[in-house]
Amino acid sequence: MVWRSTLFILLVTYLFNASCFKYSFTGTTIPEGVNTIFIPFFPDQSNSGIGDLSDQLNDALIDRFVNQSSLQLANNEQDADAVIDGRIQSYSNRPFSTTGQEQTDQNQVQISVSATFKYKTDDSPLWNKSFNGTFTYDPTEDPVNGENEAALEALEEIANQMFSDAISSW
Repeated sequence: MVWRSTLFILLVTYLFNASCFKYSFTGTTIPEGVNTIFIPFFPDQSNSGIGDLSDQLNDALIDRFVNQSSLQLANNEQDADAVIDGRIQSYSNRPFSTTGQEQTDQNQVQISVSATFKYKTDDSPLWNKSFNGTFTYDPTEDPVNGENEAALEALEEIANQMFSDAISSW
């Protein structure tokens, strides 16, 4: 009989505590009252020459924050409980390694993004910092598609870092 009382108390305690947080697909809990996020396009100030860096970063961030959590995407900042905002600061595509004949056999794309994550209810951001992503590719195989794929992978890395930093506070 004692074990039933103990089980009942544990169950009630669990249900009470579980109702204070929402579960996300990442295994973390989202703070109470945070249901939506606004992710505007990050302006590309890098002069990279690649026209869709902003679109690619936005897609990667939506994938992390909306598709991998229970957050819904808000249409504007006023309707959002959380906002992640920033800009693409720099882009470089440089030789990474060379062959014995002094020819490049690997290039590295590096992208730097400055971003801020803020809850609507807080006056100051949870974080405001720079994120870097890198990826190497073989420029001798398919230089244009190789660079584009490397840029996408670097942006995916940045989106993962931003998502990890945001959920570490959950």
